[in-house]
Amino acid sequence: MDEDALSRDDIIGKVCITRDMLAEHPKGYSGWMSLSEVDPDEEVQGEIHLRVQVLGSQGSRRLRCSVLEARDLARKDRNGASDPFVRLRYNGKTQESTVVKKSCYPRWNETFEFELAEPAGEKLCVEVWDWDLVGRNDFLGKVVFSIQGLEAAGQEEGWFRLWPDKSKPTEHERRGSLGSLQLQVKLRDETVLPSHCYQPLVQLLCQEVKSGCQDGQVHLVTLLDETTTAECRQEVAISLVKLFLGQGLVKEFLDLLFELELAKPCEPNTLFRSNSLASKSMESFLKVTGMPYLHFVLGPTISRVFDEKKYVELDPGKVEIKDVGCSGLHRVQTEGEVIEQGRQHLQSYLGELLDAIVRSAPACPPLIRAAFRQLFQRVGERFPQHQHAKFVAVTSFLCLRFFSPAVMSPKLFQLRDAHADARTSRTLLLLAKAIQLVGNMEPAAGRAKETWLSPLLPALQQGTARMRDFITRLVGTEEDGGEEEGEGRPLGPPPAVVKEGLLLVHKTRGKGPLLAAAAGKKLHFCLTGEALGFGKSPSAERIGAIALGDILAAEKVEEKSFGSSHVMQVVYTAPGGQQETAYLQCKCVNELNQWLSALRKVCGNNPRVLRSYHPGVFRGDKWSCCHQRDRTGLGCDRTRHGVTLQDWSDPLDPTVEAQRLFHHLQGLRGTLREKYWELLEPEDAQNGPRGEGRFGVGVLGVLLGMFWLGAVAGGAVGSQCPCPLPQTLPCPRR
Repeated sequence: MDEDALSRDDIIGKVCITRDMLAEHPKGYSGWMSLSEVDPDEEVQGEIHLRVQVLGSQGSRRLRCSVLEARDLARKDRNGASDPFVRLRYNGKTQESTVVKKSCYPRWNETFEFELAEPAGEKLCVEVWDWDLVGRNDFLGKVVFSIQGLEAAGQEEGWFRLWPDKSKPTEHERRGSLGSLQLQVKLRDETVLPSHCYQPLVQLLCQEVKSGCQDGQVHLVTLLDETTTAECRQEVAISLVKLFLGQGLVKEFLDLLFELELAKPCEPNTLFRSNSLASKSMESFLKVTGMPYLHFVLGPTISRVFDEKKYVELDPGKVEIKDVGCSGLHRVQTEGEVIEQGRQHLQSYLGELLDAIVRSAPACPPLIRAAFRQLFQRVGERFPQHQHAKFVAVTSFLCLRFFSPAVMSPKLFQLRDAHADARTSRTLLLLAKAIQLVGNMEPAAGRAKETWLSPLLPALQQGTARMRDFITRLVGTEEDGGEEEGEGRPLGPPPAVVKEGLLLVHKTRGKGPLLAAAAGKKLHFCLTGEALGFGKSPSAERIGAIALGDILAAEKVEEKSFGSSHVMQVVYTAPGGQQETAYLQCKCVNELNQWLSALRKVCGNNPRVLRSYHPGVFRGDKWSCCHQRDRTGLGCDRTRHGVTLQDWSDPLDPTVEAQRLFHHLQGLRGTLREKYWELLEPEDAQNGPRGEGRFGVGVLGVLLGMFWLGAVAGGAVGSQCPCPLPQTLPCPRR
C-alpha cells in the first residue's frame, strides 16, 4: 500500500500465498515474490446465506432460490460500506434483488424461481454486486451451484463463501514491474488429541525429570539434544519448557539439563555458549516467565534512548562530523569531541541501566531466581577451582541471551511498537555491546577485539563489579516465600499487566458505568488477569473496571460507524445485568489487533461469551450494519474468539505442547533408535534385554505406543491392536 494522509491509501500490488504452496514447503517458505496488479473482481470476501431447492415433478420442475442475508462483504464505497444487491443467472435468464443501502451485512429475505431446463446441465450462478449511481457496479463475489447435485440432494441451505470471478484471462504482463516483497511464511496445521492420549509421553518425561541424572542411563532429553537439528531446537525447547511449567517441574527439568550439559567435556570460559538444548531451554524459560521483569528493568532506559535520539558513536571509522555541530559557536566539532560526547551519552545510558539491574533482585520472579541458583551451584561444583565460572554462567543467560537482545531489538520483546531509526539503532547496538562486555565479566577481553571501546573501559570495569554483587544477591538463599512455587504444582498465572495503553472512548447511547464516566475521552486502559481497568493516566486512581467474567465479546467495528478502521468493541454485562458495549479507538491497526488478541485470550474460558455480534452501532432506530430495528436481537456476524496473535505471554496449554513434542519425536523414529544404540556401551548393545533396561522399558515402550497412537489418530490402524506395548504399559486400544 501507498499511505496517503488526506485520502484512502493506494494499492501498489499484491502477492498471493496459497495453502498448496505452503504444503510444498513444510519447513516454511522464504524468498522474494513479485507483486502483481490487483484485479477488483478478485478482491472479494464474506459469505451469503442461501436456500436452493428443486421443486415440482417431471415435466414441470422449478428451481427456487431464497436469498436470505450476507455478512462481512467487501467495502467498496468511500463511506466504508457497500450498497449490495444479488443477481441470479440461470439458463440465459437474469433476476435481481433489491439494493440494500450502506451495509456490508444486508438482509434480503427474497425468493426467486426459474423454470428448470432439461437436461439439467446448466448451473445456477448467484452473484453479489455493489450498486453505484455513477460508473459501473463493483463485483463482490459469487457462488455457483450444480443443478445435478441439487437434484440428488433436493435442497441445499447454509452459509456459502463468496468466490472471485476467474472467468477473465489472467494477465501476467505487469508481474514483476511493480516490485517484489521478501517474505518468510510457515503454516503449522495441528490436530490435538484429548489430553489423556498424551499421558504416557508426559508421564515418561516427568518421571525422567523427577529421577534426575543417573549414571549409566541414556536420557530421552539427551537423545532429543543429539537428534534435533539446530533449526528445530528452539521450538522443541519452548515446548518442553511450557510442558514442564504446566506440570510444575520446570526447575527440575532445567536442573537435569544443567547436569547433563556439565557432564560433557567443556571449558569454564565457554559454558552454555553453544545452542544446545540446555541453552535454548533456559533462554526460552526466561522469555516465557520473565517478560514483565524484563520490561520493568529495561523499559525506562529504552524509552529514554528513543525519546532523546542522541548521536552516539565511538568508532572513529563511523563518526559522521556533519551530523553534529556547535551552532552557538558556528563551528563543526572535531572527531575527538564527537567521540567524547558519545562516550558521555553511552556511559549515562549504561549507568542508568546497571542501576536498574542492580536494584531489581527483589523484583525478579522467584522461579527465575531458583533456576539461577541451581545453575550457580552446579557450575560451582563442576569447577571448584574456577569460582569465576559460576558468575559467568548466570550472566551468559541473563545478559547475553536476555537483556542484550532486548536492548538491541526492543520491538521483538514488546518494549516498543516500532523499530528504531538508524541513529537510535546504533545507540542501542552500542548499549547492547556494553551489556555483553559487562556480562562477560572481563571487559579487557572485549577491548582487545574492538580497541575503540577503550574510552568506556572504566565504566565497564565498574559495571562488572556491580554485576558480580547483583548475581550474589540474586542467587542468595532468601526466597521471600517463593521456594515452593513451581515445585510439584503448576505455575499459576502471574498477576501481571497483560496489555495497557491510551484508548479513545466513543460516545454511544449506552448508560453503563464505563460509558457514563468516560464518553468522548481518552483514558489509560490496563488489562490484567482479573479485569479491564481504566483511569485518566497510568499513575492516577482507577475510575472503574470491567471484570473479565463479565466480558462477552471483543470484536472489530465497521469503519463507517466512527470514521476509523481502528475501533474495537467490548461487549460486557453491567452490574444491573443489562448488556452494554464500550467502543474504544486504537491508534493503528497493529494496536487494534494486539488489544483484541489480549482480550480474547484472557476471556477465553468465559462460559457466557457471545456467538454473534453487530459490527456496527445502534443509531436512531436501527443497527448501522444490518439495519435491524431490534436493539437486543441476535448479531449479524459471528464472533472470532479464537483468532489471536501468538505471544510469549500466551496461557500454558500442556496438551498442545505434548502434541508438538510427539509430532517431533514421530519424525525422528529411526534416528532416535540409532542414536540410542550408539550411546550405549558396546557390551550392553550386544545384550538386547540389558541394553533396553538401560534405556528403560518405559521409554522404548511408551515411544512405540505413541507412534502407534499417531497411526490410530490418522485412521491407519484396524480394530485389532497391533501395538508392541508390554501388558504392563497403558494402551488406549486395550
